[in-house]
Amino acid sequence: MSTATEDTLSPQEAEAFRAKVRDFLAKNASGNMRDGNSVGVGREFQLKLAEAGLAGLTYAKEYGGAGLSRAHERIYREEYGKFPDMTFEYVISHGMCLPVLNQFGTEEQKRTFMPDNISGRTIWCQMFSEPGAGSDVASLQTKAELDGDEWVINGQKVWTTLAHVSDYGVVIARTNPDAPKHAGISMFILDMRAKGVEIRPIHQIDGGKHFNEIFLTDVRIPKSWLLGELNNGWNQATAMLMFERVAIGTGSSSGVTHTLADGLIEVAKKNGKISDPVVRQELMRIYSEETAKSLVAMRTRAEMKAGRVPGPGGSLGKLHGSRISWMSRPLISRLVGPDTDAWEAEGSRGEAWARRLLNSFQSGIAGGTDEIQKNIIGDRVLGLPREPMVDKDMPFKDLKVGTQR
Repeated sequence: MSTATEDTLSPQEAEAFRAKVRDFLAKNASGNMRDGNSVGVGREFQLKLAEAGLAGLTYAKEYGGAGLSRAHERIYREEYGKFPDMTFEYVISHGMCLPVLNQFGTEEQKRTFMPDNISGRTIWCQMFSEPGAGSDVASLQTKAELDGDEWVINGQKVWTTLAHVSDYGVVIARTNPDAPKHAGISMFILDMRAKGVEIRPIHQIDGGKHFNEIFLTDVRIPKSWLLGELNNGWNQATAMLMFERVAIGTGSSSGVTHTLADGLIEVAKKNGKISDPVVRQELMRIYSEETAKSLVAMRTRAEMKAGRVPGPGGSLGKLHGSRISWMSRPLISRLVGPDTDAWEAEGSRGEAWARRLLNSFQSGIAGGTDEIQKNIIGDRVLGLPREPMVDKDMPFKDLKVGTQR
């Protein structure tokens, strides 16, 4: 089997496992990112996690997982939520690429790629968006053509998180331009260091370089690196986006959390603004939203307990996260003050809040815009009529998209 099922643990078994997790985290979840090297620190933590038999808890042992149950994973999440998040840079590698490999990969692909992914020896990225295909990803123009025993890929991707430090990526490309745009797409595994892969980091407003644009020029990959079915890439990409929204919307921990509100409450106490009724009201709004987001996440995980692909409910958590981000911006500025504009030293409180404020703007875009999430919720959760699609049945080669104008 590919993933473990939900098991009922005895109180003694549950407590023994909880004690093991708590002991491991107390020794290893330091929260020390060492000069911003969060990827490297995350890899070290994940390797130790694998050595302790706590990585990939619900994935089968033959694929590098621990082969444990959803009950074990729930306990781990509950305990992990009490410690600093050491692997937040692996949210795409573990939250999106890993479940897609497990869901659609061949036996050979699973045995080849999943163990190193789970242990953190390799880190993965996701290559969907293009300059002419953002919210409408199905308009992508990157193409893959079969040449003997190899696929040859040409095109461009953009806004690819952590591509510059990734070992592998999951990429979607057009394999049948004669089919309608949703029907002629396939998914592939890509070596990020292969000849013809050029990665250019994008400089961000907060001074970081988290995103990248990627140019693919005659990149050759083995024929066997087709991930899933030929020309079924859109359905697989949709599943991957669902995994993404669940990963973003549910986070790494379990239970009800309100980390942002807790941090802002602490700031308000220190600067004497906690008694301001307007501040208290805004703090309570964020506290309530984070609580609601946690409850949605718990429901989503409960629906996934049988190992099923997550449904459109993941968009609810994603939209909650975006809402929390834009609600927090004026309150952060009000509470932290000028320190968010000019701070004294690297690593200071002001810098941390300034980065959080600046990064909050991406929450309404990354993983699908707020407008896309609302469409998904309206269509697939509430059952409202879909927006008309005039190009639904047209061959992609006849569409005026990207450079085909």
